[in-house]
Amino acid sequence: MAPSRISPDPAGSSSGSTQGLTAEQVEAFNRDGYLIIPDALNQETVSRLLAETHSMLDQFSLEDHPMTKFSTGEKSDHVGDDYFLNSGDKIRFFFEEAADPSPFPQDAFDSAGALTKPKAKAINKIGHYVHALSPPFASLLAPEGTASHSPAAVARSLGFEQPQCLQSMIICKQPEIGGAVPPHQDSVFLYTDPPSAVGLWYALEDATRYNGCLSFLRGSHRWAPIQKRFVRRPDATGAGTTFVATEGRVFPAGQDSIASPPPPDGQGDYELGEVKAGSLVLIHGNLLHKSEKNTSDKGRIIYTFHVIEGHGTTYDERNWLQPPKEGFTNLYE
Repeated sequence: MAPSRISPDPAGSSSGSTQGLTAEQVEAFNRDGYLIIPDALNQETVSRLLAETHSMLDQFSLEDHPMTKFSTGEKSDHVGDDYFLNSGDKIRFFFEEAADPSPFPQDAFDSAGALTKPKAKAINKIGHYVHALSPPFASLLAPEGTASHSPAAVARSLGFEQPQCLQSMIICKQPEIGGAVPPHQDSVFLYTDPPSAVGLWYALEDATRYNGCLSFLRGSHRWAPIQKRFVRRPDATGAGTTFVATEGRVFPAGQDSIASPPPPDGQGDYELGEVKAGSLVLIHGNLLHKSEKNTSDKGRIIYTFHVIEGHGTTYDERNWLQPPKEGFTNLYE
């Protein structure tokens, strides 16, 4: 895989001010479907967020935990349990799931259901209301927060009229057991009609090819439609999740069809997104991206949240994630 492109620093930028994107950065994001911004978080902020993460991992209780594992839903259905489905206004902890067999064990549990690692080293993900319930992480959304690139200013640069943060996650790709995530599009899981999701992905530790950094199919957002969506299972019980064919629009507003031809084989080459701690990666909701398993002895903790457009789009009751009673979090005051 080829290395990814890195956004140049805006001229005259400083770590003491919050800013949006330059015209060149917006052009690169629209062209490639992703944008890497080094040093979006200073070291003090990274250390504070890591300390908060480790505190969460150390302090959560196993006594009342259903031992729910995280899955994209491709291989199993335990993402459909109540612990997962009702996590939209809570901070909950999801264990690593077996992704494939040897040579690297990919599960936090043995065949008898007992943890194979200390609990803090067995968690795949913490979600999905971290951005509201954890003060250190909530501070990133503040207009004059701790990020050099304010999420609100970034959203404004990308043309959002009413950006809403609907979910947030701390993802811990644990040493040796951190599983691969197959190619996917974020708007499949966070569908609006028309699609509008953008991910803001912050590296809290260095992400390398060895510990499972992201990789991107550059430009795929221009030709890859959102053909399916992840929804609550429409049966009598209302329990569980499934994928269904998309009935609404499959490209964002302003793009009614394929904007550029796909690769001849329909796949193309993924570009590695190795980044240093403190980097911000913006990810278009239609972009195909993935990450490999962590084969190293080093972890890869990241923080990510997603923004959707609240103006002129529909986010319906079929989506797996439903808004809290106060609604999704508005980025603009």
